[in-house]
Amino acid sequence: MKKLLLIQSIFFIALTSYAQSPEKFSYQAVIRNADGKVLNQQNVAMQISIIQNSVNGGAVYSETHRSNTNANGLLSIIIGEGEVVSGDFSGIDWSEGPYFIKSETDPQGGSNYTIVSTSQLLSVPYALHANTADELTFNVVTEESDPIFQSSLASGITEADTAFWNTHTEDTKLTSDEIAEFGFVTGPHTDSTDIANYGYVAGPQLDSTAIANMGFATTATDNIYEVGDLAQGGVVFWVDATGRHGLVCAISDQSAGIRWHAGTKGSTQAKGDGIYAGKSNTAIAISSHVAIGDDGETYAARICNELVVTENGVDYGDWYLPSMVELGIMYNNKELINSSAVSAGGNAFASDFYWSSNEINANNAEAMQFNAGVQLGFGKQVPRNVRAIRSF
Repeated sequence: MKKLLLIQSIFFIALTSYAQSPEKFSYQAVIRNADGKVLNQQNVAMQISIIQNSVNGGAVYSETHRSNTNANGLLSIIIGEGEVVSGDFSGIDWSEGPYFIKSETDPQGGSNYTIVSTSQLLSVPYALHANTADELTFNVVTEESDPIFQSSLASGITEADTAFWNTHTEDTKLTSDEIAEFGFVTGPHTDSTDIANYGYVAGPQLDSTAIANMGFATTATDNIYEVGDLAQGGVVFWVDATGRHGLVCAISDQSAGIRWHAGTKGSTQAKGDGIYAGKSNTAIAISSHVAIGDDGETYAARICNELVVTENGVDYGDWYLPSMVELGIMYNNKELINSSAVSAGGNAFASDFYWSSNEINANNAEAMQFNAGVQLGFGKQVPRNVRAIRSF
């Protein structure tokens, strides 16, 4: 039985760097036998014809090629570079289509073309048509007839104006009379009389007392603090490297003997330690006691959390039970704290143990003795002193 050979074709525009469109394009065909097996590494001859108007139309150009298929049975040729049989490829007027490409193949490499395939050339090869569109004529409208434009200020702009814009380099400032023509008042900055004319009261800036009377804190963020200062609702006992942020303790104890837990023993996991750690410990202890069991009576973390100190009309209500590290800093600076606290009507630290916010386990928490700085653990039910702190 005679085997028929099949071809599958793909077209490509040949890409070059020429200013005009290239007068050639790529053609590829996968050649297979009747069993679908590709004919690889085989010398093949092919005749290409460009047919005009229909598949049965006349050939305006023909050329032949001889080339080898690759390992995948792919035959690649450049239409426009073959051996010319008839016609002039560069003379084809691609605007006079449609055009079809007819391929005739001899798988033995001769001129016995037994495989014929015809398909229409679509958009890709028609890039060659760009060569026929090198010159265009435009009718440019130079007179604007839009009535809206004609009634606008822009219609009065002349060629001389635009030339002046492009060449003018001197920086000319408007005079006071020219500014006045725009409806603006020229002169010095507005004074208190001018402000009064607008309906506002002119006068000095509000002082700290006036601001405090409106319920705002008057402490400037640029203030530099030192240990022992009375500020931020208490006595400063620690500041950071900038001197603008730190910790203060209340000027008096919040209790001379109060329990650590809320009535029921249990683990709260309030075990953070360090600067500012007492704040999170306090929040953890309070929320945990709600779950563990709260009998409604106050306790160390709660009494600090509910403290509100009013100073110069400002309410400070973000107090908490200090961590062991924060208690240690207070102990180291207790002389300065005591002096400032007493001068402000508060009290000095007692020579007794003060609760920290640090839990040891479900039954015990840590405390520090302010006579000798001893740190010990006590049962959470044991009453101890409490001094609240806050950060700023």
